[in-house]
Amino acid sequence: MPLLEIKDLVVRYGGIQALHGVSLSVEQGQIVTLIGCNGAGKTTTLRAVSGLLKPAAGEIVFDGKPITGTAPHLIVRMGVAHCPEGRGVFPQMSVDENLELGAFARPRSEREQIWKDREKALDLFPRLRERIQQLAGTLSGGEQQMLAMARALIARPKLLLLDEPSLGLAPQIVQTIFQIIKDINAAGTTILLVEQNAHMALKVAHHGYVLETGAIAMSDSARVLEASDEVRKAYLGIG
Repeated sequence: MPLLEIKDLVVRYGGIQALHGVSLSVEQGQIVTLIGCNGAGKTTTLRAVSGLLKPAAGEIVFDGKPITGTAPHLIVRMGVAHCPEGRGVFPQMSVDENLELGAFARPRSEREQIWKDREKALDLFPRLRERIQQLAGTLSGGEQQMLAMARALIARPKLLLLDEPSLGLAPQIVQTIFQIIKDINAAGTTILLVEQNAHMALKVAHHGYVLETGAIAMSDSARVLEASDEVRKAYLGIG
């Protein structure tokens, strides 16, 4: 059974239909990527999974349980953490306070384990440890992305939703972020990745889906998609 299964998902914004019967699955332990142009429905898909949008039709099943229409905080407790486009850090709070918020859905009895998870996250992102008391709003874009990812990991997710982690970052920082994505996955966290940088996304992913105007246009292993003439021309700038 896949860790996440989306079946015939339809999402509307008022009179506009953003997703037209999207179906996809994410196997335990994989990195699965959604690629496509702006407006294709990638972010909408993630927001529906995390409960921020209520689907008009279709079903979302996580870890064997239907979660369609479930409140976002309950979905977090079930093991889904969403790292949104634009990072979503709290600028007037310190790095440490932002990290603490990652554990909001965990019981107080886990305090010792939360501390260990915080330390693991800071080991993954040593730059955050150096800036632990700094206000999040004063961090660089790359550091804010690291903070958003570290905060999500402190929720101890089975599934991490990453929306445009490379957006607006310098190439060297992008390389660092994608290496950390691979490290997070190697440590056991399943990842659903939305990314404009299709080249980098397909390099780290096991499987990929191409979204076009709210529908799945292609689905295959990341290696096959990366070698596809159609994908290379449309999304990789090759050919």
